Order: sequence, then C-alpha cells, then structure tokens
Amino acid sequence: MRRSRIISTGSFLPEKVLTNADLEKMVDTSDEWITERTGIKERRIAVHGQAASDLAYEASRVALERAGISAGEVNAIIVGTISGDMPFPSTACFLQDKLGASNAVAFDVNAACSGFLYALYVADSFIKSGLQEKILVVGTEILSQITDWEDRTTCVLFGDGAGAAVVVPSYDDRGVLSVHIHSDGTMWDLISVPGGGSRNPASSDSINQRLHYIKMKGNETFKVAVRTLEDIALKTLAQNGLVPSDLALLVPHQANQRIIQATAERLKLPKEKVVMNLDKYGNTSAASIPIALDEAVRTGRIRERDYILLEAFGGGLTWASALIKW
Repeated sequence: MRRSRIISTGSFLPEKVLTNADLEKMVDTSDEWITERTGIKERRIAVHGQAASDLAYEASRVALERAGISAGEVNAIIVGTISGDMPFPSTACFLQDKLGASNAVAFDVNAACSGFLYALYVADSFIKSGLQEKILVVGTEILSQITDWEDRTTCVLFGDGAGAAVVVPSYDDRGVLSVHIHSDGTMWDLISVPGGGSRNPASSDSINQRLHYIKMKGNETFKVAVRTLEDIALKTLAQNGLVPSDLALLVPHQANQRIIQATAERLKLPKEKVVMNLDKYGNTSAASIPIALDEAVRTGRIRERDYILLEAFGGGLTWASALIKW
C-alpha cells in the first residue's frame, strides 16, 4: 500500500525573546498570572521586516537539507498560515520563489492552529493518489503582527515561528496511517480576526475598533478544545486498532498548558509521552505542531516505528489529528 511518510523536519524561531517580565511593563499582567493560566514564560517575536515566508524559508531549507532533497525536486509546497505575507499572493508562492522550487505547485491553507495538519491531509492525499512524489508541508506564523498588545488576555499567548516537513511515498508499514480534519463554522466567533476582509474592510472605523487583531473567548474555547481533542484522539486511535497506551508520543498544538494537560489526563498519558514547549514559544498557531515535532525528532524523543499522534484545535472552528508510525 502506498502511503505518505515524513522523512525530515525543520524549524526556525526568531532571535528576539519577549518574556513575561517584558509584558509586565506593557500591560496590566504578571509572570505569575500568565504562568498559572497558560504555562507560557516567553515567546519569540519577529523583527521589523521579517515576513511569514522568511521564517518558512529557514525552516524549509533545513528540512530539505536533512532529507537530501533539492528545492528543484519538490513537486508541491503547501503552507498553513493565518498571518501570511499578504492577502494574496499566497505565502507558499513567496516561499517557492525564495527556495527556487520552480517545479512545485504552491498554495496556502487557512485553518488557523490546525493549518499544518490540514496541509498534511492534502499532502497525504496527493501522495496516496500518485499525483505528487515530494511535498514540502509548512506551518508559519508572525502572530505578533495581528496581536493586540493592549489586550492583556490575548497578548500573552502568541508568538512567531515556522516548522516544515518533507513528505514522500512509503511502501512499507511506516508513515502517515491516517489524517482527520473537521470544522464547525457555527462557532467561528470563539477565535477570529474580524477586520480586513470583505465583511469588515480596512477603514478608520475598523482600525479604531481594533478589529484587525485576534479576538478570543477564552473560557468557551477551553471547554470545546478539551472535549474535541479527546474525542478526535480516541477516534483516530480506534480507527487504526490502537489505544492511547500504544502511543510513544503525543504532539499537541501548543495553545495552553491546561488544555494539553487536561487532554493528556483524559487519555491517561504520562507527561513524558507529551511534547510541550509552549513555555518557550507560546502559541505559534499553524507553526506549533511542526516546531514541536522537529524538536522531538532532534532531541531523540521519537524512534523508528514509534506511534506518534499529532492533534490541533483552532479558529473556524477547526480541529484535526494525524497518526504516524515513524
């Protein structure tokens, strides 16, 4: 059976660090308050002039080098992002140009924090169908540009970064066993950026109302996220004849420490089986899973033939999972 397989990963974080102590000087908050409610201690912030494609290029360059694949061999570039370089063209097209991947089709997917897994779903489908052979899947975000730095409830959450994976065909039992994507547009208002589109185009009024920044209903989002992530994890495992104890590692979207811990507890997974790095990077939306996955690979937490579960929840609402036999 032809399936898809991740053969390499890469990630990139901007050098600038914004700590909780720094935020204490900007808004009415404290390190204790942020840490207790989110688990975040610091996050990375892109410098002026850095765009999402710049971060994506650095992560992709590393992933391609580790895979031993040249940019010219890449057939497709799929980028998950909500903070791309421009409304159009796609950030993937900018990335294609930077890499010199002239033979690749390039496009973005917008599924907020689930963006990398949505992109992986498309790549997996391309590989299984035989349409493509070598695919670059990327999650990249510069959320600092759409974060309201006057809103103490949201500005503590987000950071910038990028992660990438090279996906190719596999003909043995290793690879992506299944990817599952879901959405529910009735709850769109839990997480959104209401300004800048055709509904609320840019105007002095939209700017004064600060509509171009992330808006989030935290308590409602938390409840839906925990319930949804447990459900999709159990269904994904069951479809593949597995149970949570079969997992070597859970790589969740790095949104909130309490959400990750609650999901792990419901799955009865010990903390050593859960990847958590949001204390260093915060919520990097579509970039968080590939960054965490790359970190787990580089630090030896993933071994050949391990079962790995990736899962995410984000604006849309969207949620997704992927089960991988490494």
